[in-house]
Amino acid sequence: MKPVEGLIFDLDGVLLDTAQHHYTAWRRLADELGISFLPKDNEKLKGLSRVESLERILSMGGLMLNNDTKLQLMERKNAWYIELIADMTSEDVLPGVRAFIESSRKAGLHIALGSSSNNATTILQRCNLETLFDAIIDGRHVTHTKPDPEVFLKGAAQMNLSPSQVAVFEDAQAGIEAALAGGFHAVGVGLPSNLPGAAWVIPGFVGLTLEGLHQALALQASG
Repeated sequence: MKPVEGLIFDLDGVLLDTAQHHYTAWRRLADELGISFLPKDNEKLKGLSRVESLERILSMGGLMLNNDTKLQLMERKNAWYIELIADMTSEDVLPGVRAFIESSRKAGLHIALGSSSNNATTILQRCNLETLFDAIIDGRHVTHTKPDPEVFLKGAAQMNLSPSQVAVFEDAQAGIEAALAGGFHAVGVGLPSNLPGAAWVIPGFVGLTLEGLHQALALQASG
């Protein structure tokens, strides 16, 4: 198997642990609406757009609201989220992430971000990660959200690579499905039980090497 020539990373839960900030903001909104919203409910929002996340929460409470009200609620949630991430720094980058990306760049690989977040660029800037990426595709650049592969296909196109040359790192099942639908190598970040279909699942980036990645993907392909 030819080694991959490009890597695409999701943002939340892969590069940075922003999931808690999303949960805090969504729970605050759910509380105002009188809807019970627990951490296990937040897990089901991973990989979903802001619109899809709100719809999921409203359905939990059996609420049907007009579009104007939904827009106001999403803007309120996003404002709270922006407040929460305002103090993020490079210290918030998950362990091993920077070292793995830097070593991959030195090895000549192209690096891209593929996230449904509209705040991705802001977060990367605050955490001093932006300059490590050759392409940044986020929620502002796509029409279809995961599990549609659009965000990853656009990332690969900007790196001038075909999907078969790219490994996608995702912590959400919707992201794994999107990677597979686009013809990418899907690498899960988290627990194998939560990421069925991934070619390989890692607990995190500490100690991860390109050699290890290539070997794992080659083994999966041969098996």
